[in-house]
Amino acid sequence: MPRVRIEHDLADADKVCGCGCALTHIGEDSGEQLDIIPAKIQVLQHARLKYACKACESNVRTAALPAQPIPKSNASAGLLAYIATAKYQDALPLHRQESIFKRMEIDIPRNTLANWMMRSGELIAPLITQLDRELRRGKIIQCDETPLQVLNEPDRPASSQSYMWVRRSGGPDRSIVLFDYADSRAGSIAAGLLDGFSGYIQTDDYAGYHATGRQKGITHLGCWAHARRKFVEAQKAATPKDKKTKRIGKADVAINFIAKLYAVEKQAKHIRREDRYTLRQELSVPLLNALREWLDKTLHSKLPKGALGTALGYLDKNWEKLIRYTDDGDVNIDNNLAENAIRPFVIGRKNWLFSATPRGANASASLYSLIETPKG
Repeated sequence: MPRVRIEHDLADADKVCGCGCALTHIGEDSGEQLDIIPAKIQVLQHARLKYACKACESNVRTAALPAQPIPKSNASAGLLAYIATAKYQDALPLHRQESIFKRMEIDIPRNTLANWMMRSGELIAPLITQLDRELRRGKIIQCDETPLQVLNEPDRPASSQSYMWVRRSGGPDRSIVLFDYADSRAGSIAAGLLDGFSGYIQTDDYAGYHATGRQKGITHLGCWAHARRKFVEAQKAATPKDKKTKRIGKADVAINFIAKLYAVEKQAKHIRREDRYTLRQELSVPLLNALREWLDKTLHSKLPKGALGTALGYLDKNWEKLIRYTDDGDVNIDNNLAENAIRPFVIGRKNWLFSATPRGANASASLYSLIETPKG
């Protein structure tokens, strides 16, 4: 970081010894503090120089104005980036940004800020389209979705629930995160977002992905993090008697098996895909076979009720999708990359609560995509 040297010297009177001799400079003691320069607003004046011919007093030429992100707007590219970063990266709602600008003695109404963000989202549409093409050309897509309220949707009450969908490339070669607004959670939305894709899709057990997962050219992967979560819930729901006697229950057995599967993944994290495949075949497949044998014995009797029954049923129902990750060293054991990618949106939603219009929701999807993709 740059250093700013600030010297603190003695007063002239203090530079004289008690014996009357002048003190000699012999060195210094130094220390450092971290300082910050607050954001500064400035005005860019675009002066377009003009030229004319004195001989014929015509042929006036004026330097062209460089392309602007929003024509005829007083918002520079830097200001737009600042506002977008504050909202979509730092979860700072526009009404709070409006207050911050007022402290800087700049009046920018939140409606203006919102319009700038919508225009910015439309401005990067070609980039988002190209990212979408690249995502569909990849080998793996992980998907997730989360609720979103949009107040002014056509022919729908303000209380209607919409969704923000996320697709994330799951392969090692590229990291692409794309958000898409839709007014429903229907399977047709998932089908449209994955149209033309051939490869692995990895999701939770939401039924909206099932039809797409059965299409030719698609291999549907399950998520062990979701399977484990069911057993953790069952573990928490254990009776006081179980907890008092420290009896090892079925939920504990399943969680121990899954922990061993993740221990293998920890070993395989930084090795080549071929070696990862081999390691999974040598270590993970025997663990899965043992877990399946235990599951069959457990399910031989009547399926337990409550949280444990839900967890066992989830594991049995999704078994084929859950074990497919061992067939390819490029795929992941869970869908956590997509869940992590959607988390910034969820955090932001807690602050700004809703989108006013579908146009605003689409702009948010584009800008979240722009910010989250480079994070890797």
